[in-house]
Amino acid sequence: MSTPERFKSDLISMLPRLRRFAMTLTRSAADADDLVQDACATALLKWSYYDPTQPLDRWVFRILRNQWISETRKRKVRVGQGQIPADESHELVAREDSDTTLMAQQVVAHVSTLPAELSEPLMLVCSEGYSYREVADLLEMPIGTVMSRIHRARKELSALLSPAEGATP
Repeated sequence: MSTPERFKSDLISMLPRLRRFAMTLTRSAADADDLVQDACATALLKWSYYDPTQPLDRWVFRILRNQWISETRKRKVRVGQGQIPADESHELVAREDSDTTLMAQQVVAHVSTLPAELSEPLMLVCSEGYSYREVADLLEMPIGTVMSRIHRARKELSALLSPAEGATP
């Protein structure tokens, strides 16, 4: 049986992962922070509905994704919402050396250009470590669709990151 204190503690430990996924969805640091805050508030309000036999992270990721879907629907009505491109964000950039930093910035920039249908499953598998089956359950789609989208996303990223044929350095 989960207690409110245990639930809060587990939720707090998930914050970095939630923020990474929110950045994938929103492509904006400010929007990602707002989305994570809203998802956590919802999870805390509805913690009694959580089934402790199921993984907490999947439950909260689904709340976060559903809230983003609702927000994007609301934004279609509103106009003028500024967005900060993910490539201008520094949350996912490694600081080891300049080559690594440059490559990480390029990957982040290119992931942000992918359609959400490709970037969401890609980030859940590659960044969060979910299995294809877990992503299929989380995103409520067939596993074959998840596999296809991840393949397409990787193929597009590979094409974007590899030098053009015949180009000289």
